[in-house]
Amino acid sequence: MTWQKFKTITATATITSFVWILVGYYELLHLKGPESATQSARMGMTAPEQEAVTGNTAIAAEVAPPAIGHLLIPVQGVAPAQLGDTFSQARAEGERRHDAIDIPAPLGTPVLAAASGWVEKLFVSNEGGNTVYVRSADQRVIYYYAHLDHYAPGLAEGQQVMAGQVIGAVGISGNAPPGAPHLHFAINVLGPGQNWWQGTAVNPYPLLMAR
Repeated sequence: MTWQKFKTITATATITSFVWILVGYYELLHLKGPESATQSARMGMTAPEQEAVTGNTAIAAEVAPPAIGHLLIPVQGVAPAQLGDTFSQARAEGERRHDAIDIPAPLGTPVLAAASGWVEKLFVSNEGGNTVYVRSADQRVIYYYAHLDHYAPGLAEGQQVMAGQVIGAVGISGNAPPGAPHLHFAINVLGPGQNWWQGTAVNPYPLLMAR
């Protein structure tokens, strides 16, 4: 075999192998789908890079919530450093998530509207006790205040409230521990057609800490 013939055979084999590699990758993309291709791409990544890809995918899959904007701490006299992130803590022996934060304060401490809006509902329940649901001006966010000792005088459904306005007082109504008065504060983003008791919970803690 001449040297020229050997080089020709080697080049042909190399090109053939490259073509089959391309065919195999094409089939991977179209037979196993884009998710499998993404997983294959992650195999060469470091752990932090894989975590970043996973996080970005999760964020993209979620519906972007409305801009909630500036919030006031809804208990008079409470500083940001006194807040604790109790969102997602287990409740009822692990049967449900908290989906809110608790803000401890002495019994009767004024509860303030964290944001302006309209009083959607005044409701008394076994778990929340005396509660207030305030809907935002754009109709897409519900601010929920629970375990109140009492409502502010004259507070009524349909009434407009301004950020910082007193709407009630810290209490132990509902299933709050008798010796631990606090405000249960939650934020729910409403989807199309959802009512005041529905929505997707948003953690109030980082929003209040960013004030």
